[in-house]
Amino acid sequence: MTSLIKGDNSKSRRNFIRMLAMSPLLPYLNLSAQMKEEVHKATIDPRFTHDTLHVEDPDGLAPGLAESMADYDAHITSASQAIIVFDLEAVARRNLNVGHLAQMLGSEDGATYMANREAFSKVQLRPRVLVDARDVDVSVTLFGKKWNTPLLVCPIGAQRAFHPDAELAVARAAKSRGHLMTLSTSSSTPIEEVNAAYGQPVWFQLYRYEDWSRTLAMIKRAESSGCKTLVWTLDALYPDKREGLARVRRDNVKLCQQCHNVPDHEGFNPKLLNNAGFEERIPRPMRTTPPVGPKEIVPGLTWDYVKRLKDSTSMKVVLKGITASEDAALALRHGADGIWVSNHGGRVVNTGRGTLECLPEISTVVGKRIPIIVDGGFRRGTDIYKALALGATAVGVGRPYLWGMAAFGQEGVEVMFDILDTELKMVMAQMGTPRIPAVTRRAIISSIRPSAT
Repeated sequence: MTSLIKGDNSKSRRNFIRMLAMSPLLPYLNLSAQMKEEVHKATIDPRFTHDTLHVEDPDGLAPGLAESMADYDAHITSASQAIIVFDLEAVARRNLNVGHLAQMLGSEDGATYMANREAFSKVQLRPRVLVDARDVDVSVTLFGKKWNTPLLVCPIGAQRAFHPDAELAVARAAKSRGHLMTLSTSSSTPIEEVNAAYGQPVWFQLYRYEDWSRTLAMIKRAESSGCKTLVWTLDALYPDKREGLARVRRDNVKLCQQCHNVPDHEGFNPKLLNNAGFEERIPRPMRTTPPVGPKEIVPGLTWDYVKRLKDSTSMKVVLKGITASEDAALALRHGADGIWVSNHGGRVVNTGRGTLECLPEISTVVGKRIPIIVDGGFRRGTDIYKALALGATAVGVGRPYLWGMAAFGQEGVEVMFDILDTELKMVMAQMGTPRIPAVTRRAIISSIRPSAT
């Protein structure tokens, strides 16, 4: 890598540093001390991001034209200027502190986080021509309710860390664009307020407690607020190790102590798992719901817990975090109303396998019997299309709406929706599939093969 930036070509070096500073892979690169210092400057010094390089143009035909496309960098000043969702990421990276950026990193060496994106390169599109696609309809139906698009909001906790309006900004944006929203157990805003801003009940995502009375309390609170769907997250039941986050917390104790109960350097053990010793001071209203009934400890979890959930509520029960066909079959057998293919954005178990790679074996088992939702690395309309072709009913996004919110609040989230919805409609028309049911495996060529079932 160093051979690319040697010499006196300051323009090339500056462009390389700028590109490196904006890369989501930055935390996983092993850089020299000098390079780390330059990249650090590139993330905070506007001179590295707003330099204007011009071509020689003696005739004055192209005043202000950038020397290369790399110089049309993504440092936009308003949400309306965003062309792709990565434009919003660039602004979010500039607005957020290092601790909150680190929250979005993957676990261990980030292999699964990166695999989510890399998986899309394994699927190619197979367009059909001379199909009248002037009227494109991307609406889908989930549990009897019609939605404008298959794009939905994934549950993410503690959104106040990204913008003061937090989940309310996302709820208002989702309402304005007609998108389904799922609210996290760890929401920093009460579910009742989110539902009011959303104009209808959200889906509620559940992190269970060992004490069933506390878990049941949250379920009943969600149900009483009008929620019709419960999403139980299965892929974060045990501790994980987020190396990037641990390093940031180790090296920025004073910064983190502004919002967290963080032990000082003498009391901090960086070898422990990522949440060890860190207690949030950000409110979690759902988690403080008073228990229902006497304390009842359920320490270990099996498939019998699905029945316990279904027996406790009238809500539909969706199982989130399924990536193996065997578990998809068991989910059907135990009465799951929906399956959510997810690896937690690459932030828990480091499988090195993207969710798009998991999707075919799930859809082969499930078919159309119950809805299949998938998330993990979706950044473009073509990404959504590929998932639909591989059997998904709907697609969830997480980091992109956080970028939009951190960059420009509610408007940023709305623009994120607009970009992806527009791109999806565009590719639907280009592919000659103006309706979602027409998007099948015949529309793609894929090197992803389902595992043995």
